[in-house]
Amino acid sequence: MWDIITPLPNNLLIAGLLLGPSILNIISVDMVNNFSVISDIALGFIAFAIGSEFNLKYFRKVGIAPIIIALAESFGAIILVTGVLIILGFDLKLSIMLGAIAAATAPAQTIMVINQYKAKGSLTSMLMSVVAIDDAIALIGFGFASTIVNMMTSNTDFNLVLSILSPIYEIAISFILGAFTSIIMKIMFRWFKKPSNRLCIIVALILFTYWSATMLHGSPLLACMSLGGVLVNIFADIDDIVKITDSFNLPIFMLFFVISGAGFQLSALQGIGIIGSVYSVMRVMGKWIGAWMGGKISKQEEKICKYLGPTLMPQAGVALGLVAVAGQIIPDFAPQIRVIILCSTFIYSIIGPISAKAALIKSGEIVINK
Repeated sequence: MWDIITPLPNNLLIAGLLLGPSILNIISVDMVNNFSVISDIALGFIAFAIGSEFNLKYFRKVGIAPIIIALAESFGAIILVTGVLIILGFDLKLSIMLGAIAAATAPAQTIMVINQYKAKGSLTSMLMSVVAIDDAIALIGFGFASTIVNMMTSNTDFNLVLSILSPIYEIAISFILGAFTSIIMKIMFRWFKKPSNRLCIIVALILFTYWSATMLHGSPLLACMSLGGVLVNIFADIDDIVKITDSFNLPIFMLFFVISGAGFQLSALQGIGIIGSVYSVMRVMGKWIGAWMGGKISKQEEKICKYLGPTLMPQAGVALGLVAVAGQIIPDFAPQIRVIILCSTFIYSIIGPISAKAALIKSGEIVINK
């Protein structure tokens, strides 16, 4: 009954919080840190799943609408968060960094809602396409925001050309690595037909892609998205691969969300303050308004314009990665950025799946049997 009332990610995050250091301390801080590899594996599979939705046949059918909507909702969050924080008098560099991080959307919770309730329809398809593009836009936007902030700090070691080229390199190397690995995966699938063998290949190559991207200073998430995106367009039997990965995903996702919940410290809520509250609210409003505007500009059906925004609330993987980078760029604000993003991430993780489920029900793409 409980999973009918609230989506599965919500349950797992709460379970992790209860088991974590903040309450029962069954899962200690050291255990959370030692389980970081589980988070890497889960994020790699999440990115691969998102990439596998990048079928060119679908994009030829829908056109550039997902790109327009993703740009609109990403920049809606960037502009609204940055603008309101500046108007309220917060530090300009801090406002720009938080605005850039606001663009990122975590697909994990929404994907699990879609899978759990078997959501299907035009809104669901558009959502999967938008969140895939969203992280690429977030990384590009963050790269240019970093360039602006670096210019403002007047660091003597700052190189404008390298700072501008850095996000371009990050995206390019991630795509090349993912595409290369997808070709290897396709070749291996010719000789290995059994699901168990294919699962071993999938796990090995997703992890290889994830950690290779890290070593090459690319984006692990974009690389795994690229792996899934290229594979879906060069391998005919992709539905079989998706079924195999689905069988592996559930226990990994379960561990990922429990660990995420356990890693949150309730005491950190005291430090979120006005700036954290503004960030949390303005980001949601920016994405909601941006998604509506993007839908209208691209002439989508009403349910996409109306209900896509509420499904874009969750924020985790990419945003948490960008926190570390932002802390290096403006170290004086590193602790504040971390607290704001961690607190808002947990809030989004609780409210986001509920909002996504409600939007998909109202759109008619989830049917609850009474």
